[in-house]
Amino acid sequence: MISARFHHVSLSVADLSAQEAWYGSAFELTRVDERLELPEAGVRTVVLSNASGLRVEFVQRPGSSPVAPADPFTATAVQTFTHLALQVPDLDAAFARLTGECGAAPVSPPGPGVTAGMRYAYVADPEGNLLELIETSRP
Repeated sequence: MISARFHHVSLSVADLSAQEAWYGSAFELTRVDERLELPEAGVRTVVLSNASGLRVEFVQRPGSSPVAPADPFTATAVQTFTHLALQVPDLDAAFARLTGECGAAPVSPPGPGVTAGMRYAYVADPEGNLLELIETSRP
């Protein structure tokens, strides 16, 4: 058996600087854990984290093409990671802030999840990447 825990997720982006700024503002991903430029490969990357331990790597490669789907169900038509799911303490407040102040596109409004006490919503970041926001009630 292998003992493992989540380390980070990597997201290919068209505009590294813009996504770094957006995720910094939206999710307080402001600590730079790593920054790397590989000119021979045309790749720029940064790993950002926040005080809660969320770590996201952003990779920019010129000529990359978007595969961001319009909704979470369409995303399942491609065999890859389909969205980033983030647990938030107040779903309604997070959804309102992201779709208002931060400019995320609303994909599906807050609603009940399958599991008792769970609610969820979807938004898309400025490049169309899907983010699922999840709120769970605590006993």
